[in-house]
Amino acid sequence: MSESSAGEDFVNALGPTTPHSGRSGTDHGEAPDGQHERGRWMVLVIVSIAQLMIVLDISIVNIALPDAQKALGFSNGDRQWIVTAYSLAFGALLLFGGRLADLVGRKRMFIAGLIVFAAASLLGGISPNFEVLVTARAIQGVAGATLAPAALSLLTTTFPDSRERATAFAVFGAVAGSGAAVGLLLGGVLTEFLSWRWTLFINVLFAGVALIGAVRYLTRERPHERPGLDIPGTLLVSVGLFCLVYGFSNAESHPWSAPSTWGFIVVGGVLLLAFCAWIARAADPLLPPWIVLHRDRGGSFLAMFITGAGIFGVFLFLTYFLQTSLRYSPVRTGLAFLPLVIALMITATAASTRLLPRFGPKLLIPPGMMLAAGGMAWLTGISLTSSYAANILGPLILLGAGLGLVFAPALNSATFSVGPRDAGVASATANTAQQVGGSIGTALLNTIAASAVTSYVASHAAAHVPPTEVQAQAAVHSYQVVFWICAAIFAIGALICFGLLRFGAQQPDSQAADAPAAA
Repeated sequence: MSESSAGEDFVNALGPTTPHSGRSGTDHGEAPDGQHERGRWMVLVIVSIAQLMIVLDISIVNIALPDAQKALGFSNGDRQWIVTAYSLAFGALLLFGGRLADLVGRKRMFIAGLIVFAAASLLGGISPNFEVLVTARAIQGVAGATLAPAALSLLTTTFPDSRERATAFAVFGAVAGSGAAVGLLLGGVLTEFLSWRWTLFINVLFAGVALIGAVRYLTRERPHERPGLDIPGTLLVSVGLFCLVYGFSNAESHPWSAPSTWGFIVVGGVLLLAFCAWIARAADPLLPPWIVLHRDRGGSFLAMFITGAGIFGVFLFLTYFLQTSLRYSPVRTGLAFLPLVIALMITATAASTRLLPRFGPKLLIPPGMMLAAGGMAWLTGISLTSSYAANILGPLILLGAGLGLVFAPALNSATFSVGPRDAGVASATANTAQQVGGSIGTALLNTIAASAVTSYVASHAAAHVPPTEVQAQAAVHSYQVVFWICAAIFAIGALICFGLLRFGAQQPDSQAADAPAAA
């Protein structure tokens, strides 16, 4: 697809086109000789900052919601929309955003996403009422849907060398996996010592730093054959994902029997099936089937989906337990998750740099899921008298170690052997899998938790126990049930991924190499 001169002038205004370092250009995005090595590693820093901003934005706002509700005076029913507005826009537009990065350029979409995300965060921070805040969150979701796949595809095309790629994905995977926990800590600090508005203002700082680095260090892509814009496929998958995410989000506050719940889920499922049928026969589909049908990539997408479903359980319900049952402050709650973050970073680095190039994803992702399952099962031992050292620290370390073995190898494998032509949409597929998994997992786990509370209260109604104590015990019981379910999700996911992923080190995909020509 040709680019207009106005577009060229815009990119030139954003910053100089700097050649890549040390080796001749290839189809995977390496650029001409001459760029300083430091510039290439600065790309890793820049995209990691952007990814951290995107991931922590979900949990950091959750911490601030009670204070925002008091300040702006919206209802409990409205409060859900602060979260849903972001997840709807983000989940529905990820694949489209990824393809836009392939069409108009990763640097352009990355910079545009940063600017819009920062502007939306500023708008949310100064919002005088609920309506403005919800609008700002929706715009954040749109910006995130363009920014996240652009960031991951930039990483993929900047580091095609296997050893450098391993190091880059170790860092990026650690950031992606630990961002939610960092958001809990940062959200607690900002809310407790400044204001809930700073949980949004902080994004302006992150985006500003990343924007300066992007203008300075990101390169304009070498010319390559660009895909066409698959309008029918884009409409099918975007509307389908919107309906699916909305239906499961609606289930958190409405019964499953409500038409606004099951109706949207059914429509979303039908549209996604139609999307699958469309891309199987389209000449230039939004998501080329070979990207998903490759066993290692398909297994990695599934791992991201399952991890998204399971990880939201520990962050959401363990946060509830720490704050409501053990009376932790927001800051103390955030600090409680630090061992998970540290363990995740250590294992993600080791997995991506040392283990993945040697053993491949099959011997890392399934064992990582089993470790995560063990951590979740260990957490079922919590009670109202639990101590952090005895009942929470160990499970969090085990869970972090397991997630580190999953995130970095899965992200690496999900985009492995995908050339510049399809790097954006492949990256978006990984992000979409995690986002949809999180939406479905959160809805199902909330429903299971609510049912567990109701059953526990009903079965203990005749006991000579104060109602407040019964409610407290019922809440802990619901968390235990949820953690068992999360353990089962990870264990089943480990078995499925073990069956999908291939033994041995990763091998280039011949279909990927031939894809542009075939298209």
